[in-house]
Amino acid sequence: MKISRGEKAFGVFNTILLSLLAFSTLYPFVYMTALALNEGLDSLKGGIYFWPREFTWINIKTVVTNPLVQDAFFVSVSRTIIGTFATVFITGICAYALSFRRLPYRKLLMIYFLIPMLFSGGLIPYYIQLRDLGLIDHFLVYIIPGVLNIWNLIVMRSFFENIPDSLIEAAEMDGANPFTIFWRIVIPISMPMIAAISLFTAVTHWNSWFDGAYFVNEMNLKPLQTYLQNILMNADAAQNLRQGSASVSASSNAAVAAASRTITPMALKMAVVILGTIPVLIIYPLLQRYFVKGVLIGGVKE
Repeated sequence: MKISRGEKAFGVFNTILLSLLAFSTLYPFVYMTALALNEGLDSLKGGIYFWPREFTWINIKTVVTNPLVQDAFFVSVSRTIIGTFATVFITGICAYALSFRRLPYRKLLMIYFLIPMLFSGGLIPYYIQLRDLGLIDHFLVYIIPGVLNIWNLIVMRSFFENIPDSLIEAAEMDGANPFTIFWRIVIPISMPMIAAISLFTAVTHWNSWFDGAYFVNEMNLKPLQTYLQNILMNADAAQNLRQGSASVSASSNAAVAAASRTITPMALKMAVVILGTIPVLIIYPLLQRYFVKGVLIGGVKE
């Protein structure tokens, strides 16, 4: 088929526009990576835009070997895994129950769930509630408050409502109980939706810093993003991280000790940002294949 000049011009314009958009999205990460892999004192001279001028691993090593960063990373990984599984499971079983049109008081229950999504009591009553539940300075403060996500509940319920009734009826005729139907039939069919919800939930847990900043006082319980926010906003925190690395390097060989003297707070900030970003960049491609699958795996012919 012959392509007109207008279509060719639109294709070129569209390619250039999308390329610029992709570049503007990718460049901040490239810039931070270059600063994280460059000597701190050399970075202060400027002129680093795409790749490091004086390559070094000392900034990354300093962050990775810091005990506070290790604890924060472990807390973030733990809350992401546990929180994602708990949220998807609890929200999923509630959404599956609400998808049955014969459920008593179904509309009233949906209104009950919608009210806290639309209206909030405020930060102070929320803090008092967490305190009365004993969740302040406790790891479960990252898990329990978000174990039921109303928005995901609505999305899951709508998806479950579109599952063919004949599929459920056939399982019931074969003697399957509701939990077996949910685990053996509904879950496999809903994997694309569950993968998407799991990804969004995991990213939310990983990027969350607010609860660690206001509901947790112990440093060994703060997640990585809270620690990163503290470093970015507080110059003393970055300086303490640098001094901690210098004291560790003093007991190592002379070459490492000399390299540690080139570390700057800005270089450490970029290294922590890279450390907090890489896990999300790894998770997205692994779950991408679920997004291109069909909504239903298999089917039933009426």
